[in-house]
Amino acid sequence: MMAQQSFNGLGLGLGSLSRLSHAKSRSISPENFTGEKGKGGMATEGTGAKPARDLGKGWKISPSVKIKAGETFTIADIKGPGAIQQMWMTPGGHWRYGILRIYWDGEASPSVEVPVGDFFANGWCQYAPVVSLPVCVNPGSGFNCYWEMPFRKSCRITMENIAEEDWHLYYQVNYTLTDVPDDAAYLHAQFRRSNPLPYKQDFVILDGVKGWGHYVGTYMAWGVNNNGWWGEGEIKFFLDGDSDSPTICGTGTEDYFCGSYGFEDPKTKQYLEFTTPYSGMPQVIRPDGTGANAQQRFGLYRWHIMDPIRFEKDLRVTMQALGWRSGGRYLPLQDDIASVAFWYQTEPHAPFPKLPGKDELEVK
Repeated sequence: MMAQQSFNGLGLGLGSLSRLSHAKSRSISPENFTGEKGKGGMATEGTGAKPARDLGKGWKISPSVKIKAGETFTIADIKGPGAIQQMWMTPGGHWRYGILRIYWDGEASPSVEVPVGDFFANGWCQYAPVVSLPVCVNPGSGFNCYWEMPFRKSCRITMENIAEEDWHLYYQVNYTLTDVPDDAAYLHAQFRRSNPLPYKQDFVILDGVKGWGHYVGTYMAWGVNNNGWWGEGEIKFFLDGDSDSPTICGTGTEDYFCGSYGFEDPKTKQYLEFTTPYSGMPQVIRPDGTGANAQQRFGLYRWHIMDPIRFEKDLRVTMQALGWRSGGRYLPLQDDIASVAFWYQTEPHAPFPKLPGKDELEVK
């Protein structure tokens, strides 16, 4: 009888959940900054020290950290091999002003560089529930990520506070120390924003990717600057040397996000929010009749978990912004559009474009 190879504890799902593994479970939080075995709940100082003053060590003395204005806090610094399996965060500040970065295997530039709200499909700095496989957002601001993130030598996770005020961060990073297979790629995530989108130009979700990998998800925070429908535009995936014409071309914005006919409720004729394992429009911000809230805004996600877009050399992803004008003609829109692209690839990765500054990130 052939001996079975030891299960490394990765690639989890209901079908593999019963399998035993020698992978080591570890967790980093303000109650155990290093994730070391048997080192949790030992704090004697922290943001909960005053409420716990009558109870002492082990009684929620360090549930969060304060990140001062302009400072970067190291959430995790892990030696591999292993994989991040789940992250939970509750950031206390402006969600566009907390910049989440992840560095794999000692690299100098991050593979993930995204404002924290957008990373968790809440780009408009207002809570919207998300019920999907890789991202869940729960009341009142519980950000959860289940993207599997393997690394071989090290993983470093940071949060930069670019706001003018200090704010608190609650977090927990659950990971495993285990062997990582040779064909496991590294998670990447990149943020972009155009405000407004130049006339007759496609919005660029991702460009300049070099290497071997697969695209696994899109989040978009879409602010509409015109009246009427805004989602006639096509998404395009340019793969491995495609120039003028893409290999994959969608049929419309709402089609790409797995909806149809303008995300309309057939009875009320209004936008209808939805959130599913692979796609959703969990957020619709409607004008309220005041000058303070006058624009339509939408949050949408599409996870390519069962249909990853595979590339071997390069990748570019674009989305058109199209509405309707007189005479039954398409109207190129100049909307406020932000996106996060999620993909796995081999390292090294090509340099990311410079992240927009604080004023360019601001949601108003």
